[in-house]
Amino acid sequence: MTEIVLKKVYKAFDSVEVLHGIDLQVQSGQFVVFVGPSGCGKSTLLRIIAGLEEVTSGAVEIEGEVVNNVAASERGLAMVFQSYALYPHMTVYQNMAFGLENSRMSRGEINQRVFKAAEMLQITDYLKRHPKALSGGQRQRVAIGRAIVREPKAFLFDEPLSNLDAELRVTMRKELAALHANIGGTMIYVTHDQTEAMTLADQIVVLNQGRVEQAGPPLELYNTPKNLFVAGFIGSPQMNIVQAQLARQSEQWILKAGQTKITIKSLTNLVEGENCSFGIRPEHIKLANVEEADASVVVELTEQLGGETYIYCRSEDLGAFNVHQPGQIPVKPGELLHLNFDHSNLHLFDEEGKVLANGL
Repeated sequence: MTEIVLKKVYKAFDSVEVLHGIDLQVQSGQFVVFVGPSGCGKSTLLRIIAGLEEVTSGAVEIEGEVVNNVAASERGLAMVFQSYALYPHMTVYQNMAFGLENSRMSRGEINQRVFKAAEMLQITDYLKRHPKALSGGQRQRVAIGRAIVREPKAFLFDEPLSNLDAELRVTMRKELAALHANIGGTMIYVTHDQTEAMTLADQIVVLNQGRVEQAGPPLELYNTPKNLFVAGFIGSPQMNIVQAQLARQSEQWILKAGQTKITIKSLTNLVEGENCSFGIRPEHIKLANVEEADASVVVELTEQLGGETYIYCRSEDLGAFNVHQPGQIPVKPGELLHLNFDHSNLHLFDEEGKVLANGL
């Protein structure tokens, strides 16, 4: 069980700074996922923890020890890459045993570790095969098995499922979650796929342009985003975001977006006339009659998935607007819909994108 702490970590490539003072604590035994758009610095941060990149300034601590000047091979971490990185001329057994053989471990101990990991990952029948005779999912299991046999202080995963098809990714997500439950070790996982982040993580770290936007449990980020970036990035389909203005009407606060006016509760940090934006997730919207409606939209497209319906809409006031409804909703393009928002799940952001309130 290993704690990993980053303190004011900066990283620059020549004159380009890509990480801007990252402070982060990965507690022992946690499954932590780094998520963010391409180029946000998540893989660079993982490589710094692994020792494959040097920090420009700041400190990386593993089990309370600063390891800035400790070689990757001496940090006791195991990394699983997107590309599998298997030796094509070696069998599965040889790939998994190679690192242990180089450490002069006894053959009996090597066999015990390899067979235990192979059984855990359900690849015992493939130990005599070469990588070319395996599917993508089987190769990824071998790469993970090679990490497991080392019994590392922590596991580092760099987008390990991105080369797999959609169905296999779902299967491998389940297996990785089960693996973490079984081993109980510290794991750091990099992905751009928020579904992987939401389903695997104990803690999600949302990165953007080399900075941590928010870190916390998945549902905390989903339900109480700290800013517009996190609100728009976490969740699929994305949260609906609407530009608006704060106004007073008959002693009540309203959000005014064009001709659309939404009454909200009074908050101490509201300023009349100030530009803002509000967000509502597609599943927090109900179809309503015109008297109960917060807004009206025109249907552009529907996706009927049997157990649920996605309705893609637009209005002059709200712009593009998505609605998610359970069941089969028989609406057609061009149809006018009246929408009622769950105000307990409305999110209000100031002009700079910082959250003013989660729940209105």
